[in-house]
Amino acid sequence: MKVAVLGASGYSGEELVGRLLNHPCTELTAITSRQYAGQTLSKIFPRFATRGVADTLKFTEPNPTAIAQLAEIVFLALPHGAAAEYAQALLNKNLRIVDLSADFRLNDLETYEQFYNKKHPAPELLKEAVYGLPEVYREEIRTAKLIASPGCYPTSILLPTLPLLKAGLIKSSGIIANSLSGVSGAGRSTETAFLYSECNESARPYSIPKHRHLSEIEQELSLASAESVLIQFSPHLIPVTRGILTTLYLAPTEKFKSESEEQALGKKIFHCLKEAYANEPFVRLLPTGALPDTKNVTHTNHLDLAWRLDRRTGRLIVMSSIDNLIKGAGGQAIQSFNIMCGLDETLGLI
Repeated sequence: MKVAVLGASGYSGEELVGRLLNHPCTELTAITSRQYAGQTLSKIFPRFATRGVADTLKFTEPNPTAIAQLAEIVFLALPHGAAAEYAQALLNKNLRIVDLSADFRLNDLETYEQFYNKKHPAPELLKEAVYGLPEVYREEIRTAKLIASPGCYPTSILLPTLPLLKAGLIKSSGIIANSLSGVSGAGRSTETAFLYSECNESARPYSIPKHRHLSEIEQELSLASAESVLIQFSPHLIPVTRGILTTLYLAPTEKFKSESEEQALGKKIFHCLKEAYANEPFVRLLPTGALPDTKNVTHTNHLDLAWRLDRRTGRLIVMSSIDNLIKGAGGQAIQSFNIMCGLDETLGLI
């Protein structure tokens, strides 16, 4: 398949490019970046040097007409707002799109405008887009023309929570999510807050109480529970380059005040998660005693998942870890791409 990456010079774009160069079923034919237009891929990213096309392929300005002549499927690794401007033009030229921005993740126009403080550039496409969480929407992804790849925080929260919510094992109210993210989650930014000297030896919360990703998290949880769901979400920036660690505090629908009740509920939770993910190539249920650690998932497309029941507080604690640039961005996009093309969805990701 001939593929293009618009916004190939950002962190997510760079991850996409690296994996597409190694993918056995793709030919990278176009990459765009206004900043680096005219320069070769290997000059901007020397780690790709001597990788065939990387030494000759040049960054260009994003031009839908030119891209349509070179590619069949396009990855949009652009900021929200910018991606939608190109999506309609590319779809009109019969290209299929995997969008890594937030422009098409939400079903409701009003919610988008509330959380992103701007008018949507292409509201008519919201109903056409498929939310690109492969473990949940695999069948819809197969025939989609426009994939809205989920955000990194939502991925780390939704995959642990959705099976439990659908099975009725947890209440839809009182959900608390606490997430820690590496600095690359902010993108290639020169803002003072993300400079090394500001982030090193520092940990801080941000975007509280209304992070933008709340909108898609609550949308998907509401769809799963068939009722409106609100959660408390607190993201934090920690001094690592990549990785997200999320801890969820959930209220089981069953009480477990005795040891036998705890064991019975534990079996239900185990079987629920095992049934949901036993055959999923990128979700790993950790063995008894193990807990998620970002060092075990960085540079991979895996999500590691563990849980504990706390009889003292009556809560279920669920923990996950992902690489925000892979399973939280570029890797998940390629996973959806593989499904769209009828390929083994692990291609280019193992």
